[in-house]
Amino acid sequence: MLKQRIITALILLPIALCGFFLLKGAGFALFIGLVVSLGAWEWARLAGFTAQSFRVGFAAVVALMLFVMYVLPGLAPWVLGASVIWWAIATYLVLTYPRSSAHWSTAATKLLIGLLILLPAWQGLVQIKQYPLGNWLIMAVMVLVWGADIGAYFSGRKFGKRKLAPQVSPGKSWEGVYGGLALSLVITAIVGLVRDWTVAELLKGLIGAALIVFISVVGDLTESMFKRQSGIKDSSNLLPGHGGVLDRIDSLTAAIPVFAVLLWMAAP
Repeated sequence: MLKQRIITALILLPIALCGFFLLKGAGFALFIGLVVSLGAWEWARLAGFTAQSFRVGFAAVVALMLFVMYVLPGLAPWVLGASVIWWAIATYLVLTYPRSSAHWSTAATKLLIGLLILLPAWQGLVQIKQYPLGNWLIMAVMVLVWGADIGAYFSGRKFGKRKLAPQVSPGKSWEGVYGGLALSLVITAIVGLVRDWTVAELLKGLIGAALIVFISVVGDLTESMFKRQSGIKDSSNLLPGHGGVLDRIDSLTAAIPVFAVLLWMAAP
């Protein structure tokens, strides 16, 4: 399994890096759209649909919606605003699972939630890419999420005692969350010092980083919640050794649109 994970990562990493940082405009939107459409194909299975025709159909609908969003950029604030509301609701649903499942157990509701997760993730990346330092900002949100994952892994293994959401993901602990948060804040502080941020800018950066870390945890737990409800271990087997696309981007689907909103709020 480890060998398979490494081989898959070595193949995917250069493709992902080239797609994220070399493509621009429509090419970038199309690249991210392909990833999101694959995620939609997987999400239909989490929603309870096993027929390939329906899963492909849902992915096609998502792709069409992405095209509409691309040609109508005025929809962006509404899409990202809906995402912020959704992730606030998702936090409550995760913390109160399995009791909360009564609110989203129908297939139609699950498909709607899939749209609220996938569409804003695409929109957020497209918006971030348009900033003068768009590539660096995309890297920043990824490093925050990856740093949180790494810090949570080692801190959780060493100190983990209090379960974060035992009904959703028994392996995660509050100590892991704190460790991930600490590492991400250290990374943010180092960047702030290197870039000579003012005290006010550093404070805003640390607060923003903390929000991104916490919401990325919610994104991870949300997919875990739907997989547990569906009795599915991985969203698919598209990525040998890694599971599916959603298994790799679950934290980012929450972090990216929230990060995009924070950037918009911080703009002069």
